[in-house]
Amino acid sequence: MRAFKSRRDFLFESCGGISGLGLAYLLNQDGLLGAPNNGACAVPPGGTPSPLSPKKTHFEPRAKSVISLFMSGGVSHMDTFDPKPALSKYAGQPMEGKGNIVVRQGHPGPLMPSPFTFKQYGQSGIPVSEIFPRLATKVDELALMRSVYGQSNDHVQAHYELGTGMIRMGYPSVGSWVTYGLGSENQSLPGFVVIYDAHGGPFGGPANWSAGFMPAAYQGTVFKSSGVPIIDLKPPDSVTAEQQRSRLDMLDKLNRMDAEKYPGNSELAARISSYELAYRMQGCAPDAVDVSKESDAVQKLYGLDDPKTALFGKQCLMARRLVERGVRFVQLYHGGLGIQNVDTWDAHENVEDNHRRHAYEVDQPITGLLTDLKALGLLDSTVVMWHGEFGRMPISQRGLGRDHNPGAMSVLMAGAKIQGGQIIGSSDEFGYKAEEQPIAVHDLHATMLHLLGMDHTKLTYRFNGRDMRLTDVYGNLIPQIVGT
Repeated sequence: MRAFKSRRDFLFESCGGISGLGLAYLLNQDGLLGAPNNGACAVPPGGTPSPLSPKKTHFEPRAKSVISLFMSGGVSHMDTFDPKPALSKYAGQPMEGKGNIVVRQGHPGPLMPSPFTFKQYGQSGIPVSEIFPRLATKVDELALMRSVYGQSNDHVQAHYELGTGMIRMGYPSVGSWVTYGLGSENQSLPGFVVIYDAHGGPFGGPANWSAGFMPAAYQGTVFKSSGVPIIDLKPPDSVTAEQQRSRLDMLDKLNRMDAEKYPGNSELAARISSYELAYRMQGCAPDAVDVSKESDAVQKLYGLDDPKTALFGKQCLMARRLVERGVRFVQLYHGGLGIQNVDTWDAHENVEDNHRRHAYEVDQPITGLLTDLKALGLLDSTVVMWHGEFGRMPISQRGLGRDHNPGAMSVLMAGAKIQGGQIIGSSDEFGYKAEEQPIAVHDLHATMLHLLGMDHTKLTYRFNGRDMRLTDVYGNLIPQIVGT
């Protein structure tokens, strides 16, 4: 028996060890070696490591989670948070000096003043439309951006841009990038939850919350705001908990054998994780979204006592309960594809009727959400963002409506110690184009990631030989939001 190994054996075994260390490092970078979270719905010891295990931030974060309030259909900025006196001064006249006016559905008319009155609120004196009387009381906690612009006047493409950073489908959503970069604080709930309008899903459908070219573990999980919140979560009555656990253990064993054979298969790791997460969700998720456990006072705060506000109020209350339990990103949609131009903010026919109705549906719930988050000490650790996919045109359409306008829209942000009571940027005198400090969607996304402790230029995913980013090769931080 040799006392020493040959140089050839030594080099071979050393290289194997170095490869193992390299593999362990890469798996850890992907969050596949993270320790499971032991919360109220604990991960069983020995379970498959989750791609959603918590990860380190690039720097100290100001927030841990995001609640995105997407007003689907396109909110008219000059009828909500960006009053334009010039529309009244030049009402009935053609809009001139703006070059070639591009409308989406035709029937361009003259300049049309807002049918709503505006009033100044708070110490900041920010003017807000009469259709948001409750949210107006929160202006000193809100940062109002009046110069956000997009690339498309098509609903679907504009939804994708706000949701994924690109106007084309197939790219990971914002929530996917957040959970990929940070993981989740609760391993028994999805890191990214989507709750859409009871009237139906938004323009563009599931591609809005897809993981794109990332592993499926990072895609959004849809919770319903009415009826059974999570489809197909509960097993058949004929299957006992013991039988289900036994089947999952066997499946896990087979998947582990495959994982040992193909250690670089992140898709398999995501699939294993999804099975285990679904199993744990059976005990955790129903309780997390059970708003009936809230007091009557809290339910009233969200407008659950009014049939017109109850639907979106329940979505907002579910969102609060989810971020309270460590969910990273909650995407709420108001406006669903039930009846076109009626169940969304798409006000082609009559902007007054459309916006008055939809503003009433969300005014109390959003105000209640901000109030509740602050009372519970969660507002400082949560980014709340209100937006649509584009603004509307300052000229009339079909007499009383407004067409799509990606050139300017208003966006609200609150929480994460953002300075409230400030107006950032401006659109031109008619509200047609972003003029002072134009803010691109990539800028919004870069700023949101920054508040979560991530550098948008460093948050990358290798795909097709390129390091992909949520912000592509663009994105500038909004200084008034990040405080630089």
